[in-house]
Amino acid sequence: MTASLTPPINTPINTPINAVLTERWVPVCMFDDLLPERGVAAMVAGEQVAVFRTYDGSLFAIGNLDPFSGAYVLSRGIVGTRGEVPTVASPMYKQVFDLRTGVCLDDPRVSVPVYPIRCRDGVVEVAARKAMTVVQPRGGQRVADAPGRARP
Repeated sequence: MTASLTPPINTPINTPINAVLTERWVPVCMFDDLLPERGVAAMVAGEQVAVFRTYDGSLFAIGNLDPFSGAYVLSRGIVGTRGEVPTVASPMYKQVFDLRTGVCLDDPRVSVPVYPIRCRDGVVEVAARKAMTVVQPRGGQRVADAPGRARP
């Protein structure tokens, strides 16, 4: 997957102009090992991810870090719904997050990362993503660097 960003006119030097997103699917567990309406924590490319299976068999993966408490606990949250929205409530302070988007329904200014998830041959896999930013340095030549870093 590649995302291309078009810089606006008068873009400052060293502003990211292209981002390349690569995915690597990481096996987490067997689908049958996930209990409906319960979460599990998994390490995916060094990130703690909370994986959920709902009663209808849908799978969701969000960051496990509760942004309100700073604890890695969302996988132990209470799974439910608000209307038709699948959710998880943090076990710490009970803020509710949309499992599809990661947005906190109690404070939409706050969100957690959402990870692509799939089931292949009964194995649940979560995508480990790494973004590489391409910048326009002072000399006019493009330079690729680690995520979020721009070379002068």
